[in-house]
Amino acid sequence: MSIPDRALLDWVEEASEERGLHFAGPGDSWDFHSYADLADKVLRTAEALRAAGAREGDVVAVVQRCSPGFVATFFGAIAAGCTPCSIAPPFAFQRGGEYAEHARALFDTAQPRVIVCDEESENSVRTVTEGLDLPEPVVFDAFIAEVEPAQKPYPPAEFALLQFTSGSSGRSRGVLVGHEALTNDVNAMHRWLEWLPEYSGASWLPVHHDMGLIGCMVNFVTMSCDGWMMQPEDFIRSPLRYLRCISDNKVGLTAMPNFGLAYILHRVKPAQLEGLDFSSFRSLILGAERIDPQVLEGFEALLGPHGFDRRALLPAYGGAEATLAVTGLPIGEGWSEVTLEGDQAGRFVGCGRPLRGVQVTVVDDEGVEVADRVVGEVLVSGNTLGTRYQGVAGTASGTVLDGGVLHTGDAGFLHEGQLYVVGRLGDGLKVRGKMVFAESLEAKLHELGIPQRRVAVLLGHREDRATGVVVLEKPDPQWQAAAHAVLSEALGAEADLLAVEVPRGGLAVTSSGKPRRRVMWAALAAGELGGDIRSLTPA
Repeated sequence: MSIPDRALLDWVEEASEERGLHFAGPGDSWDFHSYADLADKVLRTAEALRAAGAREGDVVAVVQRCSPGFVATFFGAIAAGCTPCSIAPPFAFQRGGEYAEHARALFDTAQPRVIVCDEESENSVRTVTEGLDLPEPVVFDAFIAEVEPAQKPYPPAEFALLQFTSGSSGRSRGVLVGHEALTNDVNAMHRWLEWLPEYSGASWLPVHHDMGLIGCMVNFVTMSCDGWMMQPEDFIRSPLRYLRCISDNKVGLTAMPNFGLAYILHRVKPAQLEGLDFSSFRSLILGAERIDPQVLEGFEALLGPHGFDRRALLPAYGGAEATLAVTGLPIGEGWSEVTLEGDQAGRFVGCGRPLRGVQVTVVDDEGVEVADRVVGEVLVSGNTLGTRYQGVAGTASGTVLDGGVLHTGDAGFLHEGQLYVVGRLGDGLKVRGKMVFAESLEAKLHELGIPQRRVAVLLGHREDRATGVVVLEKPDPQWQAAAHAVLSEALGAEADLLAVEVPRGGLAVTSSGKPRRRVMWAALAAGELGGDIRSLTPA
């Protein structure tokens, strides 16, 4: 199938009156904005940014929920010859006090010339940016009111995006993504997914995260397909509404982390799917975290009787420094798993093969490429990589972007051309000569019935002793015994084992929901980790 390459703003010139984005409203309502309407807003935003003093290469901070204003500001910044930067609005944080600290660091790194927010975020953003020598935030609707649209987009800036990493292993870092790299990644995804304008998409992912921003919103818009956009809290309140949207509108594409599927399995009962049809599903991209084969099997069993084809499940791998997508399972192939024995025993789901223009290798500690099914560090190169970091690049994550090669800090292995991801090297611990990864231990705890997003495993050394810590959020009584069994088997008697019980919302997570293991470990080492800390012994 021939999928033509498209520039980032081609859709503005060809804007459709019939297709567009549908934004979730109250109840089951949807607010439709055609691409013609959105293109007008984009060109008005571009002119408003120029009138506000923004010039080629200046950063424009976008602090908005997924909305017509977000779409217009993001693409309007590109059309103004500027570099957009999506920063999470306050709603994305479970604990209000965390937002100021997180956002202040991002604004300080980005140094935006203009900050465009929505009315809901204005007061919080104003408070955060005080004292940073930054411009006053402006509210989108008032910012473009009575502005005449630019006749056409201005020449593009060198960088099409300043994108922040999730911060799961420390402070978020800003990655400058070139115009060509973003274009290459979007077109590589279109070809991978064999995506045409007649296939519609749906998303509940936050647009301050690369999977929701590029994997969904940017892809929908640049392809000019119909898109159905929900807020993350819409999905949390009613995953059934999301599934009804897919069935009612014959949606072909969506994306989410593994925990999204697990949440659907937890909340949706088979009887609630009566009369729904999922035969339109062509591609459900899964990424952002390790994929649990049990969850895939459960999702197939739930939706299969209603026309869902297991081949629509497309495990993938990517990251902010690679713009987004690195590998993906081809359409129609069907996901597979590999079971390893020995040091890295476990079930691992394949994340597909490198996309067009991308190369993936796995190397040992000396940088030497390893054989198939041998675990090492995943390295990425190609024409979709970010150019460099913005500001201070130091972090505890172990990810390094240097010389056209991305050292991901992820452990994985190749098998028959597919990449299998094991875990973060920074979240691992060498015990008895073998590496143990936090994600592997968490996967075993999930198999024993502890839900995702209710447990995190921390590994490291305290006072020169190997230590394993399980953080349990509002645990059931039997969880501690399960945690002891898993950690003691993996780490042995020579390691100290601790359990930390925290209340609901007590796990430190990123704005995209990933556990911040290194942050929690640092707090434990400093004696600042909240919760009830005790020696982990059998119940």
